[in-house]
Amino acid sequence: MAKSEAAEGISLKANEKKWTKELLDAGWTVIPNVILERQKALGLDAIDVNILMHIASYWWHPDNKPHPSKKTIAAAMDIDPRTVQRRIAEMEKDGLIQREERRVSQVGSKSNVYHLEGLIKAAKPYAKEMVQIKKAKIAVKDAMRAKKGKPKLHLVKGAS
Repeated sequence: MAKSEAAEGISLKANEKKWTKELLDAGWTVIPNVILERQKALGLDAIDVNILMHIASYWWHPDNKPHPSKKTIAAAMDIDPRTVQRRIAEMEKDGLIQREERRVSQVGSKSNVYHLEGLIKAAKPYAKEMVQIKKAKIAVKDAMRAKKGKPKLHLVKGAS
């Protein structure tokens, strides 16, 4: 390892160490694990989750909702824009997404704004369940450590 690489490695953040600074500099997206781990329970398949990840990748600030075009999402996924449109409509019907049309009087339609509050609300019970499971696992580990940490004393009868 070169000296500059070693020096840079010290200042790298944990995610930069995993993914490299170059990849993260190109952009990154936060997706709660519960959405991935409980996608089936949420009624989502791999294409739906992929679409949600693309939408989320355009959501940088809480008050500025994402608004990627269906064409942009479809191109990134190498699927037909109509497939994206149908899937979003289905997720909207299921209450996971809310679309807000954007129209400009002289220009016409612009890409929709997407609200993910329904998905967040639907995922919260699973998140609470996952937190409880994690707490229970930690409690078991702590109990095991406490048990192992204290040696049992045995009375040894000595021969004098």
